Amino acid sequence: MKILVCISHVPDTTSKINFTDNDSKFDSNGVQYVINPYDEFALTRAMWFKEKQGATVTVVNVGNVSTEPTLRKALAIGADDAIRVNAEPTDGFAVAKELAEVVKNGGFNLVLAGKESSDYNGGMVPGMLAALLDFSFVNACIGLEIEGEKATISREIDGGKEILSSNLPLIIAGQKGLVEEKDLRIPNMRGIMMARKKPLTVVEPINSEAATSIISFEKQAAKAACKMVDADNVDELIRLLHNEAKVI
Repeated sequence: MKILVCISHVPDTTSKINFTDNDSKFDSNGVQYVINPYDEFALTRAMWFKEKQGATVTVVNVGNVSTEPTLRKALAIGADDAIRVNAEPTDGFAVAKELAEVVKNGGFNLVLAGKESSDYNGGMVPGMLAALLDFSFVNACIGLEIEGEKATISREIDGGKEILSSNLPLIIAGQKGLVEEKDLRIPNMRGIMMARKKPLTVVEPINSEAATSIISFEKQAAKAACKMVDADNVDELIRLLHNEAKVI
């Protein structure tokens, strides 16, 4: 089984976010980048298949040279090799087209990704990739087992979960539950040293055209001041909810 894990290079959630050029571009100065948390679940599940079933695991990212430390971290966790498509990830469709080319050229029969990236939260790339490749696709995946060419998948639905079966090739968009948070892996010193020797291949893009463009970003409005009301003063609470908050 040849597994490709799609890795997004995203800002750490503790980073302070700012924008430049009239709020049309993200300001990366001083921002610490990490593996997209949803992709970490996918990578950890891929490592299970590598260790238990002898699968090979390749990680891929569409991005410039600044994303290579994130790919090296994935290699330190245990991936066999990495691919960086040397292109700016301008929008989901362009990224999906670049990834589709990697899948076709590499002969991968299982593609794992997070259901969305934690920066733009588009949630579109795995589904677009499946459509471009004509692969089976399961979103919001919280469980995956594979025997031979047969996969059993659990996915989250309103009020419960759904169990599906599919043959490979298959694309999975995973989330929390695909593995337990306690099972996520932190690179150890041996993994970090080995990652330096593992192949990281840079491929040129097929020059996919973006289907969308960003007009501007807008930060969330600052939280309003909190007004405290004595627990016994119900009349004042009702007055505030009616006249100021206007929710009753």
